[in-house]
Amino acid sequence: MKTNKNLHPYKKGYIEVPDGYKLYFELYGNPKGIPVIFLHGGPGAGFSDSDKQFFDERRYNVIFFDQRGSSRSKPFGSIKNNTTQDLVKDINRVLDYLDFDQVYVFGGSWGSTLALVYAIHNPKRVQGLILRGIFLANKYSIDHYINGGIKEFFPDVWDRFVKLVKKGEKPVNYYLKKILSKDKTISEKFAYEWAYYEMSFYTINKISDPDKILKTFSYRSLAILEAHYIINKCFLPEDYIIKNINKIKNIKTSIVQGRYDFICPPIQAFRLHSKLNNSKLNIVNAGHSSSDEEIKKALKSELNRITK
Repeated sequence: MKTNKNLHPYKKGYIEVPDGYKLYFELYGNPKGIPVIFLHGGPGAGFSDSDKQFFDERRYNVIFFDQRGSSRSKPFGSIKNNTTQDLVKDINRVLDYLDFDQVYVFGGSWGSTLALVYAIHNPKRVQGLILRGIFLANKYSIDHYINGGIKEFFPDVWDRFVKLVKKGEKPVNYYLKKILSKDKTISEKFAYEWAYYEMSFYTINKISDPDKILKTFSYRSLAILEAHYIINKCFLPEDYIIKNINKIKNIKTSIVQGRYDFICPPIQAFRLHSKLNNSKLNIVNAGHSSSDEEIKKALKSELNRITK
């Protein structure tokens, strides 16, 4: 695949959607290319230029957009009328506004959740799914990530995260309350610690400078929206994706999963794959991050394969 040199979008701007939100978007690549919509993680992380590395600009026509409250979308960090169902409707609004009928949906981590839920609601608009780091947004996945499961692997990281929590309080609820504090010092401290927690086991490679990594994406909106969604169980009934899997079981799907993904354990990818009729599961020697080399290679290869 051609190395991307030009990361500039051929069109960008804002799309107004209900509830007072304006979603920032960019169109990247070939206007006549294979249509793809990129769904970023978090919730709340937004997209960045580094996400464009997976797409040959001559071959693909890619929609990037920041979901409600995320990164450059407005209002920043808002949790009002911000649910999974709202995001699913927003995807259709983005596609309609930009005049895309059907697309390949590319998403990792929370982006994989949103891609799957979107496909369940809109199977006829989805030509295929390219998914990385599967998060099924059920009790198991949430408990593993933020309710103590991670301490089995990273007790030191977990101890740093919970030592700020007042005794008797639930960590996620306490963090969100502090992140939303009107005291900017308190808000910044807890938003930073929330993001630092995730970055501590995000990649298979040790992060030597978390501060540097945190400057590469909108960690404040990530902290707000991740906590908001987790408190509300991602606004989905328990095991919603698997219980509705028959609606998408024949959609062409590629799953790329790091063997050492501590945020989204591989068992979720295996479970999803076992329920689909037209999927390929790629287990690679990597962690959660799409920047891990084996994940990058597999995503590029699978994207090319599935869109042939």
